[in-house]
Amino acid sequence: MASTASALSWSSSSWLHSFGGNLNEATKLPDRRTALVVLAQKKAIKTRKIILKEDVTDLGKKGQLLDVKAGYYRNYLLPMGKAQIVTSSLIKEMRMEEERIEAEKKRVKDEAQQLALIFETVGAFKVKRKGGKGKQIFGSVTAQDLVDIIKAQLRRDVDKRIVSLPEIRETGEYIAELRLHPEVTARVRLNVFAN
Repeated sequence: MASTASALSWSSSSWLHSFGGNLNEATKLPDRRTALVVLAQKKAIKTRKIILKEDVTDLGKKGQLLDVKAGYYRNYLLPMGKAQIVTSSLIKEMRMEEERIEAEKKRVKDEAQQLALIFETVGAFKVKRKGGKGKQIFGSVTAQDLVDIIKAQLRRDVDKRIVSLPEIRETGEYIAELRLHPEVTARVRLNVFAN
């Protein structure tokens, strides 16, 4: 028993010396044995930095950077293919993709502004309707009528859902709005007259 105790004390002290630990009098026990010092291990990483590949309910949208629990990532997000661990190359790819998307948005907005300028410089579109009593006309002028006139005069296809018209049941001048982009609206004049 004494030999194992001395072997244990000798091996533990040499082990401590290998880590640069100096044994002082406080760590020695009375019968020449030393206390076993346990060095703490590094804590396990409990969260992971991820990028979502698609929208996940109650978590985030596609392309969002998040910190999630390691188990949630390992057991749900990774097997379902909904997320990927963040790497420097992945961040570079995301930045390039964001720049490409921003450039595309800017290009679409610029095209919408040019189209709005064309619509506003044309002047007034003329709409003929069969007349009734006074200023009344039969029927009304609809968004589809305006789309047909734009297509005939400017050879531009416009969706009737972006056209907002006031209710037109009389002759006169009216202003219609074409919502070409969420930030760009063209105002177009309409002259309605009876033939």
